[in-house]
Formats: sequence, C-alpha cells, structure tokens
Amino acid sequence: MKAHEIFEKISPATATEIFVFLQKEEKPVFKAAIQGLANQRNLRSVFIERKPPEERHAWIQAALSRKISDGVATHLLHTWLLGAQKEMLCDFLDALEIPHDENGMVEDIPASPPKEKIAGAVSVLLAKYPAESVAIYLRVFQSMDSAADWPPLTEILLEEPRLQFVTR
Repeated sequence: MKAHEIFEKISPATATEIFVFLQKEEKPVFKAAIQGLANQRNLRSVFIERKPPEERHAWIQAALSRKISDGVATHLLHTWLLGAQKEMLCDFLDALEIPHDENGMVEDIPASPPKEKIAGAVSVLLAKYPAESVAIYLRVFQSMDSAADWPPLTEILLEEPRLQFVTR
C-alpha cells in the first residue's frame, strides 16, 4: 500500500494526530509539505495555513490522498513514525530480535522471519498501541524495498481484522 493510499484510508482523527505532531515537533517539514501541496493546486500556502485546524487537516488529508502527493505523504509518514512512534518501531524490532539503533533504524533488514514470529510481534504492538497506528507502521515497513520479501507480513495484514482500515 502506498503512502497516499494510507492517507486515503486512515481516520480523520489519526490524520489529525499526525498533523498536530508534525506541526508542533517538525515545523519545517510540515511547512514544506503544505507548500508542496498548495503548489500542486496552484494555491498559496497561506490560504491553507489560515484555515481553522479542522478544515486545514481535512484539506491536507484529502491532498495527501492523491497519487501525485505520494512522495510528500511518504515523507510525512516516515517523519511521524520516526518521531512520535519510535517506541513502537523499537518494540516491533525487539520482538523480532532484529538489531537496531535507539531510533528504531535498521542497517540491514533480514530475510523474513517465520509467520508465527511476525504474528507474535504484531500481537505485542496491538496490545500496546492503537490498532490504526500499528496498521500504518506495518504497511510503511512492508513498503520498504528490503521488507517486500516478507510474504508472511502481507498475509497477516490481510488476515488480522484489527489491521484493516475502516472506510471513512
């Protein structure tokens, strides 16, 4: 699943959580994203920035849901995951016994662990974090080139009902 498709499927509440984090903790990234999205629509960024937060967040989510915005959407999801969700990343990697740094960064992703081991790691995450955040992380993880060779993760994402996005 591509990043723009994730923004198309996630709830407005989760999208708002992502945007609020980025606006507070990653201002230059958030401002650049708004500028890029505004440019796609031939708008000035101030037009978006002056909207009330609820309208602004809905507009940004809709803009990020477009295929043309996939690069921006990917960057925002990575920034949010590595900033606001790094504990979840580390918990997943720890459960799979994959070495990583304190930020959840992995030098080399190994070949796919057995499905049972991945399912156990997913269960750890679902017990501790909101299911929608886990679903986002696992899909972003899966979309990385080196993780594409993890068919058991794909199966789990399709089978586990808590990892399905509820259509908005």
